[in-house]
Amino acid sequence: MNLNLTGKRALVTGSSLGLGEAIAKLLAAEGAALVVHGRDKERAEKVAQEIREAGGTATTVLGDLAEDAAAAEVAQAAVADGPVDILVNNAGFYRHLSWAEATPDEWRDTYNVNVVSGVRMIQHLVPAMRERGWGRVVTIGGGLASQPMNTHPQYNATLAARHNLAVSLARDLKGTGVTSNVVSPGAILVEATKELVTRIGPSRGWGETWEEIQPNAVNALIPNDQERFGEPDEIAAAVAYLCSGYAQYVSGATIRIDGGLIRSAF
Repeated sequence: MNLNLTGKRALVTGSSLGLGEAIAKLLAAEGAALVVHGRDKERAEKVAQEIREAGGTATTVLGDLAEDAAAAEVAQAAVADGPVDILVNNAGFYRHLSWAEATPDEWRDTYNVNVVSGVRMIQHLVPAMRERGWGRVVTIGGGLASQPMNTHPQYNATLAARHNLAVSLARDLKGTGVTSNVVSPGAILVEATKELVTRIGPSRGWGETWEEIQPNAVNALIPNDQERFGEPDEIAAAVAYLCSGYAQYVSGATIRIDGGLIRSAF
């Protein structure tokens, strides 16, 4: 399917590695001009260069979206070469903490990075989308928003907030030609996930090699119908669809890409 994103410009936050990198590269392959965002210049430029080498168009912007001034500078730099038509709010972080370890300061920091940073970019970039009568906002959420774990509660809660704000935004965008939706991944096999599972696997009796550890980790942590971790490109494909003209009638929706990990019908 040709998603016909040629002529559109997309900013993917946190796209210098991992899931954001996969999203940026697929949107570029579909014709969008990419603004690759990160905080590490070398990593961001590497992704942009790989997009250009593949025949795409890409520039980079650097900045910490958790700070008002820096986020404003990122937004300003992102539109330097033209308006941003597509905003993918992907940037975020978490630490594996228990309820006892997750201090109020940790909750505040996680909420600022995972929720308020996205709000900053929405407020900077969406008004111009309204004026042009076309735009896409895709928020990367997660299954822990609706099915939280007992650990890292500060992260679970911020995912729920991301889902909620995306739907609220969709209601506010009624009749504008701009849509807001959520892509909700399950456990995706990015480098950080593989490193974590490999590190804790032996102590949990999952095995010593990745071939041994992976199926046991899936069964223990994320039992799903596909019996595996997801791949970054599978998330990127859902994002690309929501950014296309084919998804103009999709508003305030959550698309789960989790292999059936979340059991709810709704």
